[in-house]
Amino acid sequence: MAISVIMPALEMAQETGKLVSWLKKEGEHVAKGEPLLEIETDKAVMEIESPGEGLLAGVKAQPGTEVPVGQTIAWIVQPGETPPAETGAAASARRATSEAPAKALAAPSVTAAAATDLRISPKARRLAKEQGVDLSQVRGTGPGGEILATDVLTAAQSMSAPLSQAVAGALGALTSVGKLMAERTTQSWVSVPHFFVTREVDADALTQLRARVGAELEKARGVRLSHTDSLIALVARVLVRHPKMNASWVANGIRINTEVNLAVAMAVEGGVVAPVIHNADKLDLAAIATQRQDLADRARAGKLRPSDIAGGTFTISNLGMFEVDAFTAIISPPQAAILAVGRIADRVVAVGGNPAVRPMMTLTLSSDHRVVDGARAAQFMQTLVQAIAQPTAFLE
Repeated sequence: MAISVIMPALEMAQETGKLVSWLKKEGEHVAKGEPLLEIETDKAVMEIESPGEGLLAGVKAQPGTEVPVGQTIAWIVQPGETPPAETGAAASARRATSEAPAKALAAPSVTAAAATDLRISPKARRLAKEQGVDLSQVRGTGPGGEILATDVLTAAQSMSAPLSQAVAGALGALTSVGKLMAERTTQSWVSVPHFFVTREVDADALTQLRARVGAELEKARGVRLSHTDSLIALVARVLVRHPKMNASWVANGIRINTEVNLAVAMAVEGGVVAPVIHNADKLDLAAIATQRQDLADRARAGKLRPSDIAGGTFTISNLGMFEVDAFTAIISPPQAAILAVGRIADRVVAVGGNPAVRPMMTLTLSSDHRVVDGARAAQFMQTLVQAIAQPTAFLE
């Protein structure tokens, strides 16, 4: 019996998915669970496995096509079997889907006369005035077609692209991951009210922990313990004590997450991805280091699975390995916060009223002010500093 290959829903409220590529040719054999195609989400490009074993047949979507979630895009058939005939209604719907983008580009979203009837967010209206964007030519992506700030920024970028190319020459093409990163960070920056809390912490105990446990772990598991691994373990346990920092901003308010799932920002070709270590508060250092290394290897190879990037409740971004002292990071919605970690470097600080050289590290917490206030963020950082100063006490 033929098995349908459908466009999957990998995220909440996802209505369509973009087909990036087929990993098998039509007529080629594919095993159940074998990577079959790549689709683009708002976080990464993901490999999708075959739902069955057989021959790939009846491919209905080509790379670059936006396809509604749940729509059949191909079939897995047995030798000698043909794909089921497509009904007239299904064919019409598919044609309408493929033709919609072209029609949208061919004509303005609304007429200038109707511009005053549009639903426009206050920030979008302000940005449109600043950027010189004609709102009658902007397509709204918010509820009921409301024009959001991100829609205005997209329109402004489209207006400036020809001029930029004329002045600077041909622009380098962004990878799919790069495009997604640009869209997500822009959306977060203009829609999430960020505020920042910075603390310097003596990292001597953290360094000693790595030296003491790292050698044993590498010998037993063949994996190196990094400072990021130790921070994942400590941050996860501190989040249990400060559940509001582990919350998410959703449509109807604040959701307190029951799991502590730490996303770790990782650089890959053309952008950044943030695979997730689930239930990190319940894992020891060995398990965290092993999972983090596996995720990093597969992220660099472009082999992350949908489950690898789903469900993150808090993100850590560490640039210390690049000798960065301190930086601020952009929140990944719907998460409420992200921790930016700088390098550990010797500095002269006051210890007991006297100058001393200590291995210091700068932490910067970016928080969503809709979810947490300054006092809660400061309390979280205070506990985290205590955990870094006495890691063994928090990891027991």
